[in-house]
Amino acid sequence: QVQLVESGGGLVQAGDSLRLSCAASGRAVRAYAMGWFRQAPGKEREFVAALNWSGGSTYYADSVKGRFTISRDNAENTVYLQMNSLKPEDTAVYYCAAEYGVVLPTQASKVDSWGQGTQVTVSS
Repeated sequence: QVQLVESGGGLVQAGDSLRLSCAASGRAVRAYAMGWFRQAPGKEREFVAALNWSGGSTYYADSVKGRFTISRDNAENTVYLQMNSLKPEDTAVYYCAAEYGVVLPTQASKVDSWGQGTQVTVSS
């Protein structure tokens, strides 16, 4: 199974940018498709963005499309989430996720591995 460690969260103002990182380790890291989810207080964990290691296919939630960009560094086994034009409604704990196979992880119930989460707070 793959292990995931996130970093890069923090407190910013509306309109600012942040970049989250997710370092993946373990056996067969490249066999997993990767993604980001988030969970705000009192709400369910929701999909944000996903990609695969090999083909570079990406997919975004409508709420972040055009503002967030998911990318990867194959040499470092690291996935990034660049978040621009942040809004107060983006405030949440952000989780890195890995799902075995080629299907992009868009459903929390099908994720195989989770990171510990990193807090992102956007003030108005």
